[in-house]
Amino acid sequence: MAVRIRMQRRGSKKRPFYAVVAADSRMPRDGRFLEKLGVFNPLKETDRVSLNMDRVNHWIGVGAVPSDTVERLIKQLQATA
Repeated sequence: MAVRIRMQRRGSKKRPFYAVVAADSRMPRDGRFLEKLGVFNPLKETDRVSLNMDRVNHWIGVGAVPSDTVERLIKQLQATA
């Protein structure tokens, strides 16, 4: 099973809100996932990203591949910490 760390769209029309999840790569974007790792809210000015870095590092350690967008969010979060 190939695991990807990716974003799952939530929220209503024109009010996007994303959950960062670890999911099987064969599942649909908003489908079943293995674990919720955090949230991303592009509409907020501050505290847009909230990730459980312990769990993110765990999934990367066992072979999960983050999507390009999630990889950018992780780097952005590590740069501010």
